[in-house]
Amino acid sequence: MSTPELGLPMVVPAPGLPARVRIYEVGARDGLQNEKATVPTEVKAEFVRRLADSGLTTIEATSFVHPKWVPQLADAEQLFPLVSDLGRSSGVHLPVLVPNERGLDRALALGARHVALFASATESFAKANLNRTVDESLAMFEPVVSRAKADKVHVRSYISMCFGDPWEGPVPIHQVVRVCKALMDMGCDELSLGDTIGVATPGHVQTLLAELNEEGVPTSALGVHFHDTYGQALANTLAALQHGVTTVDASAGGLGGCPYAKSATGNLATEDLVWMLQGLGIDTGVDLARLTATSVWMAERLGRPSPSRTVKALSHKE
Repeated sequence: MSTPELGLPMVVPAPGLPARVRIYEVGARDGLQNEKATVPTEVKAEFVRRLADSGLTTIEATSFVHPKWVPQLADAEQLFPLVSDLGRSSGVHLPVLVPNERGLDRALALGARHVALFASATESFAKANLNRTVDESLAMFEPVVSRAKADKVHVRSYISMCFGDPWEGPVPIHQVVRVCKALMDMGCDELSLGDTIGVATPGHVQTLLAELNEEGVPTSALGVHFHDTYGQALANTLAALQHGVTTVDASAGGLGGCPYAKSATGNLATEDLVWMLQGLGIDTGVDLARLTATSVWMAERLGRPSPSRTVKALSHKE
């Protein structure tokens, strides 16, 4: 008998938390791009479909970054048409990563209606990931956002290294706020605050969110993206929820890291997040048993067990 059939986790709501959280699933893009082996296109498509079947309604499908930089996702043109019907038939949002105008052209040609950019709060990571300064990267994003908004396409921007940088150390909060404000002023609909190397702690999270609010960036436009390098991802998520954040990025099975930041370990596992949210009485619309089965299925295809503690507990796999 599995644990959910025993009525666990016991639902005990905590005061001051949102009634519903939107999970922004990144496993099919952020997770698979960090794999050494290239996953077959048909397996990626099946992964996305299984994630949708589990109740996830925002699933980042792929990346239109040049294949030279992310060869694991070189099949974006082949993959997206295999899953795009989910947006029409099931109302699932399928955002795709676009690095520049060329990437936007490729995404729009296939009918993408949700795109994401990848910005940096630090100069070192901007140089490593984008081969530009922070300001040069913002200048590169401006026409991308302008064209996307003119076409009524939803634009998210990730901001990496919001809490710490492997080259620069602690990142000043005002530095993060400056980049966030520039992206919002550009016209982005949504920002995802990334703890790329997993060094954030709850007080840091709440202080950054408060500073962003002070500078005119509303909580409703913010999502959080935590890595579990030091075991802080769920604690940091709870701190963000207490502040009013209702969008949380997570990766099925805890897949992923960052190819340009070697100290970054896996993303917050979607199953671990759902377990906590269920216990708090927060609605996600996700069927935890189906999601766990999907992560077990994907782990078998990757040839290794899922790092998610919840997946291990519910599937009895070590």
